[in-house]
Amino acid sequence: MRAVTTSHAPDVDVVLPCLNEAGALPWVLARIPAGWRALVVDNGSTDGSADLARSLGATVVTEPRRGFGAACHAGLTAASADIVCFCDCDASLDPALLTPFAREIRAGTSDLVLGRRRPQSVGAWPAHARAGNLALARMLRHRTGLRLHDLGPLRAARREHLLALGLTDRRSGYPLQMVVRAADAGWRITEHDVPYLPRTGASKVTGTWRGTWHAVRDMRRVLAEAPVRGPVREGSPR
Repeated sequence: MRAVTTSHAPDVDVVLPCLNEAGALPWVLARIPAGWRALVVDNGSTDGSADLARSLGATVVTEPRRGFGAACHAGLTAASADIVCFCDCDASLDPALLTPFAREIRAGTSDLVLGRRRPQSVGAWPAHARAGNLALARMLRHRTGLRLHDLGPLRAARREHLLALGLTDRRSGYPLQMVVRAADAGWRITEHDVPYLPRTGASKVTGTWRGTWHAVRDMRRVLAEAPVRGPVREGSPR
């Protein structure tokens, strides 16, 4: 298996929030593009995920506070590359698909690139999760004017720009807060279709109606926040 760490500064850091993903880690880490660094953020795994990730060449970051946002932000603050990508660690998304995302950020044609999930099988994305995502996309459009179709986890942006957003949510609302605050700051946000595969293991968020409801509740809270006018990216429309 190809190593996922480098002896020099990485071209791109990929943040991989991880909670009991030992079954998916070998495939996910093997798909990290050459020259990039995998930052596996262990969020309390009990299945040996952290040790497995280290043995496969990943850099492991420990985040004891439970929550998807807590894990993502721990990875962001641990990153050192100019460009940071995010990807789920459950083998539902291929991190190799991030290559054109990073290229777009590096070229300066976009400030935040998102993956629009396209299910490759009936069971890849449960109906209740899809319905919740659609409702949130509509609320996001009303709040920001962005005509996005998905708030999926596959994304790329510049590290310093992300840190300047001052993200505070540490639960399921983190991905949405990133988009909302980026929109408020005038970022150029683009969306590209990506194949969405059946995940390995059980979902911690959208695998049940209860999990989906908690995620939607967190995101509704984010949408209700007053606009936070952080630093606007130079050259972006106001």
